[in-house]
Amino acid sequence: MTSHSGTPSVEFPVDTIRPLLIEQFGALDDVLSGLTDDEWDASTTLPGWTVKDIAAHLIGTESMLAGIDAPGVDRDVRSLPHVRNDIAAFNELWVESLRPVPGPEVLSRYREIVARRTDELSAMSQEDFEKESTTPVGPAPYGRFMRIRVFDCWLHELDICDALGRSGTEGGPRAELASTEIFGAVPFVVGKRGKAPEGARITIELSGPLARTIHLEVHGRATVVPELSQPATSTIAMDSSLFVRLAGGRLRAEDRLGDIVLHDDTEVGRRIVDNLAFTI
Repeated sequence: MTSHSGTPSVEFPVDTIRPLLIEQFGALDDVLSGLTDDEWDASTTLPGWTVKDIAAHLIGTESMLAGIDAPGVDRDVRSLPHVRNDIAAFNELWVESLRPVPGPEVLSRYREIVARRTDELSAMSQEDFEKESTTPVGPAPYGRFMRIRVFDCWLHELDICDALGRSGTEGGPRAELASTEIFGAVPFVVGKRGKAPEGARITIELSGPLARTIHLEVHGRATVVPELSQPATSTIAMDSSLFVRLAGGRLRAEDRLGDIVLHDDTEVGRRIVDNLAFTI
């Protein structure tokens, strides 16, 4: 692929993803700094996890990327009701191992691994970002994994802020890059999970910090299109902050129907919003 300037363009540019990931590390540090014991232990929308557990999970993923083995624990983490796959079981090893550790020490551990990962990322080239890697979505360039890291860390920033009753980073460059993972999954959500019928024309109108209009048509499969060929058969409208939390499985549409506007074929629209969650 070539840009309009004639220079080759890349799908996962290191000079875009790296600084935003490092910035996201800092945003999480800001949120976690100075928490009380009660705040560290505050429940989140993630089943079984507190604010401290989310921090432990972040430490675990960055440690894995730094080549550090997961700790051994006495508990059978696969017996926990919220552990449903191998990735969740891996995450829970770190969470379980750090549960007895006080919050401020967990924050120190977070800062240590982030400093190490920042050094590693700073030494990487575009070629490194293009190398094939094992990622949560299967084999993909390392840069895709780092974009997923921006998404995961950003979404967990929102999780922590929601648990503490604070405002998180709902918009801006980090949110735009992170939400690429969400918006890229919309055709799958509409076609496979929402079962939009053949010939359906869907418009999703998002207001708020990540405002945009998404048009999709179903011809064999759901595809994003610049504009609809005919009027929409279903229209869905909501704030982008709600859309993000529905897509992340943090909220259920049935609990927020007053904040979602459905027009035309509301049965299809409702089926789509009920099935927006796509995270593992």
